[in-house]
Amino acid sequence: MAFDGTWKTDRNENYDKFMEKMGVNMVKRKLAAHDNLKLTITQEGNKFTIKESSTFRTTEIVFELGVTFNYSLADGTELTGSWNLEGNKLVGKFKRLDNGNELNTTREIIGGELVQIYVYEGIEAKRTFKKE
Repeated sequence: MAFDGTWKTDRNENYDKFMEKMGVNMVKRKLAAHDNLKLTITQEGNKFTIKESSTFRTTEIVFELGVTFNYSLADGTELTGSWNLEGNKLVGKFKRLDNGNELNTTREIIGGELVQIYVYEGIEAKRTFKKE
């Protein structure tokens, strides 16, 4: 499918402000800005496997569209939620387990790039990935 492949972080917009709002301390934010995140995505029908590889960790997430699952961010923040396909966009709606606040995200292929947008407490950040 369109998302299949290996994608490497190319640029970030407002990512530091977003992480600050999420409660990530300054040292971790500075490191995360240069995490060299790589996503390897495979889709089989409604099932997605995403291998996240960065300077800090490598993890694999397997989920089915519309099915709630738990996920841990690189800083240890625990989330629960699901991904759905809306047109050509993957739309993720998650809640933090520690405070119940919503973290929403979308992934979309725009001009051959994977664009991921995060929204938390009114702060929006964008990470753009290029295909390897």
